[in-house]
Amino acid sequence: MHLIVPFAGVASEAGRQALHDLPLPNLQRLLARLQPEAPDTGDELSLSPPHERALARALHWPVTDGRLPFAAQEAHAKGLPDAPWAWLTPVHLHVGTEQFTMTDPASLQLDEPASRELLDALRPLLETEGFTLHWAAPQRWLAAHPMFDELATASLDRVIGRNVDPWLPDQRAARLLRRLQNEVQMLLYTHPLNDRREAAGLSTVNSFWASAGGRLPDRTAADAPVIDDRLRGPALAEDWVAWREAWAQLDGQVLAALAATDPPRLTLAGERSALTFTAQPQGLWQRLSSSFKRPAPAALLESL
Repeated sequence: MHLIVPFAGVASEAGRQALHDLPLPNLQRLLARLQPEAPDTGDELSLSPPHERALARALHWPVTDGRLPFAAQEAHAKGLPDAPWAWLTPVHLHVGTEQFTMTDPASLQLDEPASRELLDALRPLLETEGFTLHWAAPQRWLAAHPMFDELATASLDRVIGRNVDPWLPDQRAARLLRRLQNEVQMLLYTHPLNDRREAAGLSTVNSFWASAGGRLPDRTAADAPVIDDRLRGPALAEDWVAWREAWAQLDGQVLAALAATDPPRLTLAGERSALTFTAQPQGLWQRLSSSFKRPAPAALLESL
């Protein structure tokens, strides 16, 4: 079993402080018996966060920042034609004095009828520009277009709660996408669905975000890792009390179960880097000494 834990560490100083007195006994036991592989080092400015890079590597994909084709993987699973696909996510961009900030798409509480109504409203505009559209989920549409063969885009996990401007693609291939985002904002401004949402006290849907674009590689591993993303929501919301509680649950339930598998494989991903730990053959002295060397989880997680 290979377990990937996104947002195991965070860049926020408040988040790192939340780790200091948090007991994680099962994680500590796992770290004592597993050996680290070469780290995936980076920074918090990469378009693809470490947990997405770790998943791509586990699937035996080439890793190119901003071009990890998770949308094409979903399209293939749905029996859609081979093409450069991307996810389009309906979003609310909050207008500030000097910037647009993306709110968490989950907070929009879109249901299937509302999501399909929005997609149908955008369909004529996008299909005129050569897009092939497919509804996948309330917060996720599939879109195929030749631009996604080359276009690097930022993961939603990089943009939620932040100013979107630094994350907008600036390649020549993105000119059409940026124009369409502007046109979609104007179209949705007067859409009846948004009038109903405002009357109900809900945020409007005023744009979309493209991510996970590209064409599915020829080779994909048969067995995908297990991803436990319970830390993601609290981390993106910067709710460090909830993040601590989620870490305690993860340690007490999932990591305890992982320790009982043979052999366990664990990837801890932060906002900058990821570390994968695997079981390696050990001699008698290594087995004895490992019982005395217990890496401090907090220090390791702060480094991610």
